Amino acid sequence: MNRDRIKETFAKIGQEGRPGLIVFLTAGHPDREATLELVPALVAAGADAIELGVPFSDPLGEGSTIQESSFQALKQRVTLEDCLEMARQLRDRVPDTPLILMGYYNPVLAYGLDRFAGKAQEAGVDGLIVVDLPQFEVEPLASFCIPRSLHIIPLLAPTSTEESIRTACAAATGFIYCVSLTGVTGARDRVSEQGISLLKRVRVHTTVPLALGFGISRREHVVEVCRQADAAVVGSALVRVMLESPRDQLVARASRLVAELAGTPMPVPTLPLQEGPGQ
Repeated sequence: MNRDRIKETFAKIGQEGRPGLIVFLTAGHPDREATLELVPALVAAGADAIELGVPFSDPLGEGSTIQESSFQALKQRVTLEDCLEMARQLRDRVPDTPLILMGYYNPVLAYGLDRFAGKAQEAGVDGLIVVDLPQFEVEPLASFCIPRSLHIIPLLAPTSTEESIRTACAAATGFIYCVSLTGVTGARDRVSEQGISLLKRVRVHTTVPLALGFGISRREHVVEVCRQADAAVVGSALVRVMLESPRDQLVARASRLVAELAGTPMPVPTLPLQEGPGQ
């Protein structure tokens, strides 16, 4: 039987009584090897789960930061097949960490639903977030994914109706991704009150773990969100650091941000001993 890493991870977060942290990065940005280096480093820095964004030419839900990272990955011809291969290589490096593919439906549909679900299972993918796939149209994909123990994570927004919330909660496994505001991704200065209100609306209908994303960029945001949610999702703030970092400093700078977000103490670099006279 396949492990349910998502269930295990949220159980661990609850047992430890701390805010959970899920981080997003675009697979293949700035290059494929960077993704393979980054993910284990971010897990070591305190990330509980990783969302690997599948680059797409028309990412309607993304702000300029994630759009730029997706564009850079597409310039290197990163495909859905590449994302699955990166997940496969990462699986042994982060054996206990949920790997969740996040993207848009067209590449999955073009790849073939059965073929995609089979490859995702083989790669060790734990779940999928399909941004533009409404809950009432999820059944064809779910019919191939659920038998393979692949969670399809529903998205809910402040504009979701009570009927939509009930429907999503009734079918939800893994966790539910709540979007904190209407609009596109991007770091903000404050946690949206709409997002906190949405968490309260959703919690009435389910005991499945809840995560809140969009606009979260600081440790205090993570703590505030997790008074109502089980985890916070950080994407744009991390991707912005990646876009602004020289390649040789990418992993260190990204890890430092994730450690700050997770409240993880980073080790102090060991300085070489200074030799005194006569030593």
